[in-house]
Amino acid sequence: MRKSLTQRIGLGTLGVVVAVLFVFPTYWMITSSLKTPGQVLSPDYDLIPLSVTFDNFVSALTKPGFATYLTNSLIVTIGAVLCSLVAGVLAAVPLSRMRFRGRKGFLLLVLVAQLAPFEALLIPMYLLMRDAGLLNQLPSLLLVYFAATLPFTCWMLYGFVNGIPYDLEEAAMIDGCSRAGAFRRVTLPLLAPGLVTTSVFSFITAWNEFLFAFVFMRDQNKQTLPVWLSSFRTAFSVDWGGIMAASVIYAVPALVFFIIVQRKLVSNLTAGAVKG
Repeated sequence: MRKSLTQRIGLGTLGVVVAVLFVFPTYWMITSSLKTPGQVLSPDYDLIPLSVTFDNFVSALTKPGFATYLTNSLIVTIGAVLCSLVAGVLAAVPLSRMRFRGRKGFLLLVLVAQLAPFEALLIPMYLLMRDAGLLNQLPSLLLVYFAATLPFTCWMLYGFVNGIPYDLEEAAMIDGCSRAGAFRRVTLPLLAPGLVTTSVFSFITAWNEFLFAFVFMRDQNKQTLPVWLSSFRTAFSVDWGGIMAASVIYAVPALVFFIIVQRKLVSNLTAGAVKG
């Protein structure tokens, strides 16, 4: 029992240390966003600000183009997530439920596509988009994000579908459901936690992407929030307080999205609970 108590104390201490290491950068960002430029650049940095100012947030929110960049990011990110979820389900279900020639090879290609660095495709995709006349258009950026998130979505949903017993669908079909009806009434509700989990990772991947948005979208009215963040750094100076405030604002939509889908995830995980 003494050894067990020592192990629990050690694990608890390790957990606290890891949590502090992960939370501290966020705390630093938030506190820096509430300071004046002089306080941010002061060698005597106060971990607990004695005075706060919201001027950095005001300047970030009133910076030209913020609303446009935010709208563009939401359009391409949400559009890419929805498209990848639909395509991922349509690919994962046949891969899990059906047996056909080339199935394992296709799964291997999906895994290789997920492991390959997406930045290596920048030049080929740029040339392809240029020849197709799709540069500087939001649908082309949405298509790029869709291609970036689809392999991961397909692979993850394939594992989730595999974890759902096919006997449940067969039982529904015996009771009179069609194959499509059995999938809609039985498999799809059980697949909801997988859809939620996959959508979170896909959203973060598309939301944080900078390189393709910077290269493909040369018109400022077509750029996204990651490109907007880079505007706080110029050739002559860096607005550190503005960057910190903009980073806090930038993190809010992703946090809101996670809170919304997290509730859905918990409700689906506990939907089958039965009181003893």
